[in-house]
Amino acid sequence: TLTDGTVFDSSRDRGEPFEFNLGKGQVIKGWDIGVATMKRKEVAMLTCRSDYAYGKSSGSPKIPPDSTLHFEVEMIDWQKEDLSPKKDGGILRNILQPGEGHATPNDGSMVDVHLICEYNGKVVEERDVTFNLGEGIESGIPQGVEKALEKFKLKEKSQLEIKSKYAWGKEGRPDLQIPPNSDLIYTITLNNFEKLKETWALDSDGKLEQGKFFKEKGTNYFKLNKLKLALKMYKKAIEYLEFDSGFVEEGEKERKALLISNHLNCALCLIKLQEFTEAKEQCNKALELEPTSEKGLFRRGQANLFLGEPEIAKVDFETVLKQDPNNKAAAQHVMVCNQKMKEQKAKEKQIYANMFEKFAQKDREVST
Repeated sequence: TLTDGTVFDSSRDRGEPFEFNLGKGQVIKGWDIGVATMKRKEVAMLTCRSDYAYGKSSGSPKIPPDSTLHFEVEMIDWQKEDLSPKKDGGILRNILQPGEGHATPNDGSMVDVHLICEYNGKVVEERDVTFNLGEGIESGIPQGVEKALEKFKLKEKSQLEIKSKYAWGKEGRPDLQIPPNSDLIYTITLNNFEKLKETWALDSDGKLEQGKFFKEKGTNYFKLNKLKLALKMYKKAIEYLEFDSGFVEEGEKERKALLISNHLNCALCLIKLQEFTEAKEQCNKALELEPTSEKGLFRRGQANLFLGEPEIAKVDFETVLKQDPNNKAAAQHVMVCNQKMKEQKAKEKQIYANMFEKFAQKDREVST
């Protein structure tokens, strides 16, 4: 109603409840703030000053400019927002304090948050922490919190219900007295963030610098045997280098060399992680750019060998030996391929022998 009691809208009169997503700017600012504090079945009177309502222009002739408005709001029901990648209820958000503006952090953003972690009704952790989104594990941040933060706005405060598979899983967090397979509740406030520049927002030199930066990060993680993080950084570097026609001469040579190196580093991480099919794909991408790359040929050979394709693998190892006859690792892998091929033939021979014996047995049964 207006301050004089004039009714300008009523969902009760329309006979249908009004639904909206809290904190998304779908309603006036006063509603986003006020409704966030309400409980189910609560009826509240919200008095909204014009700057928290419709301001100078409501878009309706029923509401004069700069009007203070009164709203009687009944909270019939509400559902928490499912932020899990597969919408399996693994990450549920309840906005306690809506954020500002429309911008949200992207992967790689520097975020500054205050967090409170609860397990079984007890606070087990409370702290301020700054980290790069996507590398939170290094700062003791579970993947569920990182996923949720990609949807947070500046100054937003939300409660997150996180299932164990998006928290600390089977390992738990003994240092926080969190047992394995535990569901957790996090209260997160996004105090500040610096968004990582997307590749389209950078010129060629900027992309090259980002490619170098993420490659170095990947190498640092690789040295610490943090292979998943290393792989993520190498892939991030590739994003900045993969598609750009703006490079010329020396810049293009550097881009190409850096791109090849990151594909090969991805392949190495993937082989160690036993993701052989994807490792092979990364090698193929490197070899498209440099067909004679010894590392590309060798690592593709390794991937094919692990995939049970010794004949195909042998071709790559022999190509390496043609380029470098002194490559002992390639020579050793050729021997391994020969042994695997021999074992495969023996196995096939035995299978066929068993098949023929079965056929012969059936023939004997028919003849008798």
